[in-house]
Amino acid sequence: MIVITHRKLCKRPFLEQIDLLASAGPETVILREKDLQSDDLAQLASYCLEICRRHGVPLSINTDIRVASRLGIGRVHVPIQVARDNDLTMFDVVGISVHSPAEAAEAQELGADYLIAGHVFPTACKIGEPRGTGYIHDVCSAVDIPVYGVGGITPENMGRVIEAGAKGVCVMSSAMTAEDPAGLVRSLQSP
Repeated sequence: MIVITHRKLCKRPFLEQIDLLASAGPETVILREKDLQSDDLAQLASYCLEICRRHGVPLSINTDIRVASRLGIGRVHVPIQVARDNDLTMFDVVGISVHSPAEAAEAQELGADYLIAGHVFPTACKIGEPRGTGYIHDVCSAVDIPVYGVGGITPENMGRVIEAGAKGVCVMSSAMTAEDPAGLVRSLQSP
């Protein structure tokens, strides 16, 4: 189970929400704050890194590989275009977002350690038709690395994503707005 951040959705202070989410032990937290400039992202990342380390949860930086490198964070998650355009071999773990089985195969070839594929179900964060669990099955069939489904994931529908071949799921909106963040993480962890 992977948590993806979006601080503007939080109902409580962002770092408090991160602390509660991390306390339940997700596989990783991806800091994805697209609107922040590098210096502001680095400052926020340092706070999140401290929280995640306290709970033994890895922190990954989304897209801004310079911030990750500067802070010595060995994990990044990037769109496939960033992976195409940059050497990411200095990172310990590289995740890549994909939107088709062909992109999945390419991402694996580019050195991805895992993929995030979506959006699976309807979600307010993405426009357009959801791709569904058949899409997850097709992405999983195209690669030999773990795939995580994202988009409209709930405890009620996550089983369908796992049955389609995914190793796990990712959540953003529900993680940022959850009244019981730790309970949400526990309910979405793969058996």
